[in-house]
Amino acid sequence: MANLRELYQEVILDHNRKPRNFGVLEDATCHAHGYNPLCGDDYTIYARVEDGVVTALSFEGEGCAVSKAAASMMTQRLRGKTVEEARRYVEEFRELMLEELDEAGEEHLGHLMVFRGVSQLPNRIKCAVLPWHTLRAALEGDEQVSTEGHKDEWNDQEGDGDE
Repeated sequence: MANLRELYQEVILDHNRKPRNFGVLEDATCHAHGYNPLCGDDYTIYARVEDGVVTALSFEGEGCAVSKAAASMMTQRLRGKTVEEARRYVEEFRELMLEELDEAGEEHLGHLMVFRGVSQLPNRIKCAVLPWHTLRAALEGDEQVSTEGHKDEWNDQEGDGDE
């Protein structure tokens, strides 16, 4: 367990220091702005979708190490996936954070499983899901999303820092 915790910390810190796919994607076909008012994470996710395939992803903004690492790793993992595959990843990541992910989902998420440790930190769950929540909004044509606001499956059980 200590080794997994160390790996989690190492991966999070690496992606925080050197985020992948950081910056505006000039030829994006969709984008959304996401905000977590509880800790100030504030990102815009950009996606280029061509013939049902996410051909490019990027993000810009600022936030804590967990949210930045989640955005960085998400953009790496989902590039080249179909929109439906991307939606599946979004759902599986949500299940991971809610500790509802099955074994097949664990295998599918692969290296994203380092975020399992976040599910043990209720006040950091929304940090990790913000980029994923924002990508889902972009793919659905919404341009703005918050981890607060309307009640949905992302907000039902996730920690809010008051626990």
